Amino acid sequence: MQFRLYALRLTFLARAAVSFPQAAASNRLRGAFGAILHRLGNAGIFEPSSEAGPSGLADHPRPFVFRASHLDGATISQGEKFHFDFHWFDLRRSSLDTVLRAFAEMNADAELVNVCGADAPLELCLDPIADPVNHLTIRFETPTELKADGDLVERPEFGVVTARVRDRISTLRALYDDGPLTIDFREFGERAARIQMTRCDIHRVETSRRSSRTGQTHSLGGFIGEAEYTGDLAEFVPYLRVAQWTGVGRQTAWGKGVLVVTNCRELTPVGVGLKTLI
Repeated sequence: MQFRLYALRLTFLARAAVSFPQAAASNRLRGAFGAILHRLGNAGIFEPSSEAGPSGLADHPRPFVFRASHLDGATISQGEKFHFDFHWFDLRRSSLDTVLRAFAEMNADAELVNVCGADAPLELCLDPIADPVNHLTIRFETPTELKADGDLVERPEFGVVTARVRDRISTLRALYDDGPLTIDFREFGERAARIQMTRCDIHRVETSRRSSRTGQTHSLGGFIGEAEYTGDLAEFVPYLRVAQWTGVGRQTAWGKGVLVVTNCRELTPVGVGLKTLI
């Protein structure tokens, strides 16, 4: 199995000084992107929905995430270039063309001068890796909120993290690509639940956004930090690699749920060393 996406890097030239709010560059870009899609008559791309979706979802997960945390709090001077990454999950070429048009018209203060990654989708394999892995670290880089049994969780237990990653990947595939995952969800979850968390160094942060359309303020808080896990992990590494592109948990379209997998290796006896896999 595989997961596909258009992994875009968009470069702009500032026609005038452009400033981004602290801890909210992705959300500022998301708002501008939505506004131009509404103006172009393509609001359905920005806020997809249907009467019946996968697992009864009426409001579909957005087919995109922004990656722009490096712009948080930055001011780009006139004449300077800046970039951000944009991951687009809808594989229809017509929808990608609409997205590129929207970015070309998005901001009068900045001109789109280069797009990388639009020629063909990136293909990520979901099959278990061949090498054994029994230790890895997940770093939650932006506020992350995960639910289990309808409630928010305080600790990123591996079974919860991978269940939400699995569900997000399957739903995005069902809506925008080849169809849902063809795996046994229950058995996948049972195996993931046997993975042990050996270190948890996270803390909660609070931030918010104000909707320019409704005037309402929405929380964008969650936990950030690192957690380490040990067990038979080879099956789950490809899913976590995909999650680095999709994000996980609530409000990923607003920049939440960014994770990075590090320190992924096979542990060996003391004195022998270790084998690093990614």
